[in-house]
Amino acid sequence: MAEPSILQESYPWTLRPLIACAPMRLISLAPLAVAVSRAGGLGFLAAGTDCSSLEHNLAEATSLLKQSSFHTLSTSSAASEQLPLPIGVGFINWGADLNQALSSIQKYVPAAVWFFAPNNLSDLIPWTARIREVTQGRTKVWIQIGTVADAVEVASSCKPDVIVVQGSDAGGHGLRKNAGIISLLPEVADALKDQGLGSIPLVAAGGVVEGRGVAACLALGACGVAMGTRFLTTREATIARGYQDEIIRASDGGISTVRSTVYDRIRGTKGWPEHFDGRGVINQTFVDAQNGMDFEENQRLYNEETEKGNEGWGSQARMTTYAGTGVGLVKQIHDATDVIRDTLLEAQRISKKLESKL
Repeated sequence: MAEPSILQESYPWTLRPLIACAPMRLISLAPLAVAVSRAGGLGFLAAGTDCSSLEHNLAEATSLLKQSSFHTLSTSSAASEQLPLPIGVGFINWGADLNQALSSIQKYVPAAVWFFAPNNLSDLIPWTARIREVTQGRTKVWIQIGTVADAVEVASSCKPDVIVVQGSDAGGHGLRKNAGIISLLPEVADALKDQGLGSIPLVAAGGVVEGRGVAACLALGACGVAMGTRFLTTREATIARGYQDEIIRASDGGISTVRSTVYDRIRGTKGWPEHFDGRGVINQTFVDAQNGMDFEENQRLYNEETEKGNEGWGSQARMTTYAGTGVGLVKQIHDATDVIRDTLLEAQRISKKLESKL
């Protein structure tokens, strides 16, 4: 099993344990990615399925990093050319175009790429090889999985630098069928060890929103965690205030959120492999779909709701609020710096408290 400190070797600006901001499509853009990395985490910029704006977003991130005098980013020395950009880029691989991605990755050399949701796991083999080729291995490869079998397969075929283990409590898109992180993570760790692949660091995702969850994931075998829902309510997120207010309002996430394809279908989102769906806060769109409302009527009402601005989000409204089951632990809007700091401090307190009990 990999030691938590191994991630700091690849990402020397990060604090321990590493906290990554998940590459949430249309939300995790340059301001959030940079803010998370500046705070000692690893911020991921979301390319999603469409790489057409990736070069622009990486250019913006580079500018923000230079403005902040980020300590790993030099603009003058020859050695700086060997330093990767201290953020990552996340791809949704069923839709992203490899050739289009390569030119931007080669030009800006982010510290990591995060692969998720290919049509077939074997599709990630050329992605991994080409990214490593054009960056001379400076860009590390993260691959997200949701089952033990998938972890073993990608570990064997791609030899990723990090495996992101996503449990069923995660918000947004994930596998329709998989286990929660508390059983999935240790089983993945054991299976990789049995195959002689136990040196690959594991990053836990799915339901982790504060320090208690971080401490628990470390005990389960993770070297770090990735959070999405918690970063939705940061000031640097590219997100509507109505969306954030609904995150703060929602509680008891096991009841108030649901995994479904309704939200994709109602918004006209197509292309996700059949074994994926998405977790979001239950709203009127979902309730009406469950009660048998005609799809065209439900979609018409949704489209009308998009004209209401922030009022379009809420339990009686129709705009989609993707969030994980940990949503009830998110209470207010913070800067990304505060999220990183408070989460790490809480995780450290919990770990020390546990030591005294064992």
